[in-house]
Amino acid sequence: MLDDLDRALIHALRIDGRSPFSRIAAVLDVSPQTVGRRYRQLRAEASLRVVGLADPERTGRAQWLVRLSASPHSAQDVAQALVRRPDTSWVKLTSGGTEITAIVNTTLSSTSHTLLLRDIPRTASITAVSAHCLLHTYLGGPTGWQATGTALTAEQQLRLAPGEGGAAGPGPAAGPGGLGDADHHLLAALQRDGRAGLAELAAATGWSPATIARRLAELRAGGTLFFDVEVDSTLFGAATQALLWLSVAPGRLHEVATALARHPELAYVAATTGPTNLVANALCSGPADLHAYLAHRLGALRGIHCLESSPVLRTLKAAGPVLPAPPRRRG
Repeated sequence: MLDDLDRALIHALRIDGRSPFSRIAAVLDVSPQTVGRRYRQLRAEASLRVVGLADPERTGRAQWLVRLSASPHSAQDVAQALVRRPDTSWVKLTSGGTEITAIVNTTLSSTSHTLLLRDIPRTASITAVSAHCLLHTYLGGPTGWQATGTALTAEQQLRLAPGEGGAAGPGPAAGPGGLGDADHHLLAALQRDGRAGLAELAAATGWSPATIARRLAELRAGGTLFFDVEVDSTLFGAATQALLWLSVAPGRLHEVATALARHPELAYVAATTGPTNLVANALCSGPADLHAYLAHRLGALRGIHCLESSPVLRTLKAAGPVLPAPPRRRG
């Protein structure tokens, strides 16, 4: 389990994923060396990772939540194929290991739906497919699971909050949608490592470190770029995870979704297309805790017509791409 310093560091990174260790150390009243050591330890032992993500609505992209059913002997192979694709995120094995759920990222152009229209139908081992366009995110993205954001006082959070940004002079030239080619290279590098240094980001884009710093401030201030923190949820006591598919009366959809976004048991809530027009990701201490949540917290909300829960057996890919394992040391 995590100690107080671990939780405080994770909370600090949730507030500002690129905050320097020296700044975090000053707020937590420890040395920068201690913060750096704990960060490396959490990366190695708790799957901690900071990723920079682009807001889909501001970058002309759409997200689809895809549910695939596959034969038992092929589900793992299908899931790993989805993990390797650059256009997928949050690939999960659910419902006994024969169902795969993934988010597919596309542009708004109909010509970009390669996975949905061509690749999946050609896979013979897939027995069923449903695709749900994500219409609005109520919880997730810039906001996150409440359990990872309770360690710091209000005064500490204020001291760690990122500035409003602002740049001296105009930013780099941008194409349609406000983003140029170098912006896309910058976002791709931050998705691999949200704490990548300015020199590394400069190499990825061809810009100078000063231009990188200015462009980061612009993208963050405009809401185009945000930083997410990935961490092993079991270390916060969440041993049971489930995807919840809810059918909600249209007139109560916003009311129900807004209420769910305040539930500490949930890490994600979004409105979707399809017969189940609301999806949520529940993180609970165990099956009994999940049952109590479904029976009492959800059961008390008016407007929910039906509910399907799919236990998550394993998350194979989160928001960022899966990186190759570091080379093993010899000797």
